[in-house]
Amino acid sequence: MSASMKPRLVMKFGGTSVAGVERIRAVARLVKRQVELGYDVAVVVSAMSGETNKLVAFTREMSPLHDAREYDAIASTGENVTAGLTAVALDAIGVPARSWAGWQVPIKTDGVHGSASIVEIGVEGIVERFGQGVVAVVAGFQGVSPEGRVTTLGRGGSDTSAVALAAALGAERCDIYTDVDGVYTTDPRIVEKAQKLDKVSYEEMLEMASLGAKVLQTRSVEVAMIHKVRTQVLSSFDESAGENLPGTLVCDEDEIMEKRLVTGVAYSRDEAKITLVRVPDRPGVAASIFSPLADAGINVDMIVQNVSDDGKTTDMTFTTGKADFDRALKVLEDNRAAIGFERISTDPNVVKVSVIGVGMRTHAGVAQTMFKTLAEKGINIQVISTSEIKVSVLIAAEYTELAVRALHTAYGLDKA
Repeated sequence: MSASMKPRLVMKFGGTSVAGVERIRAVARLVKRQVELGYDVAVVVSAMSGETNKLVAFTREMSPLHDAREYDAIASTGENVTAGLTAVALDAIGVPARSWAGWQVPIKTDGVHGSASIVEIGVEGIVERFGQGVVAVVAGFQGVSPEGRVTTLGRGGSDTSAVALAAALGAERCDIYTDVDGVYTTDPRIVEKAQKLDKVSYEEMLEMASLGAKVLQTRSVEVAMIHKVRTQVLSSFDESAGENLPGTLVCDEDEIMEKRLVTGVAYSRDEAKITLVRVPDRPGVAASIFSPLADAGINVDMIVQNVSDDGKTTDMTFTTGKADFDRALKVLEDNRAAIGFERISTDPNVVKVSVIGVGMRTHAGVAQTMFKTLAEKGINIQVISTSEIKVSVLIAAEYTELAVRALHTAYGLDKA
């Protein structure tokens, strides 16, 4: 088969998959198997587990107010090491390989250091190497700015690198190898009867990723959905992975024959609740609250407004991420006069629990089942939010596991 006719495959390996020399050798064997199956393969690698944290700590120790451009120069080096070692490991078992830094590909990004977005990927060099039978090993998480500086894509950015590269190459699939063997109906550490999903739609995976499921990074799912990149989640610790597609395929909804009413139950502990008590009930009050928060780069999630009996004041409750909690309180206090609230009430001990499924579009009663199930367990719902394929509730953190288990059973997701 000529090189131009070969199907293309992108294989991405996370930090735990390349945590040491023996793990990298195992990765090389997985790559060799796909080469032998007839694929032109591009490999995207993360830094070894814990390496980026160490580099970031060094940078902050040197100077808390460091230049973001130098942060990227330092933080991106872990991936370069892994890419070189992986190429060496492949060569050692008879698979010609070459490592590529992001700027060499090039993976062109904007100039937002520390959290850059990919603008364009030039794949001509990699395609030329494919024609020579060479595997491309690309350092994930990094690119190059319009000024020619190294950029990083934010934590977990190697997933995004891999999916974007698969889109640019027109790859048949992007296989993301991690320390779990697929996407489950919920966290199997909480629910023993959680089931591994054979397939999940882009939209469902995007909701699950944004709602606390850590299997895939949210931005990578967005890129996969936009460019229709079929993305598979596999375990790198099972060397048979990839032979019979035993992982979970993230794909277009049309590829899924039987659509479940609910595909999964997700939860996020990264929530904090803020209530502004007795805010004047007047036009523009919501803007006076949320505009300063947006200007400060603070994301607000669930929102509920309760108008008082006299109709003159309202209580405004919303959630932010725990990392933004203290900053949000400061922004609100700084704008107290403009907003006019009486006091702030807070609760950082809350969890968001969500049920997700494309089947919700055509079936009623999903929310009713959720509310009834939680009520039967004596769990009070504090805030509710919905979308076309999701219902989320905010509950006290102490009830997380009880709620997840009860909902998983109520929607018939338990493994027989």
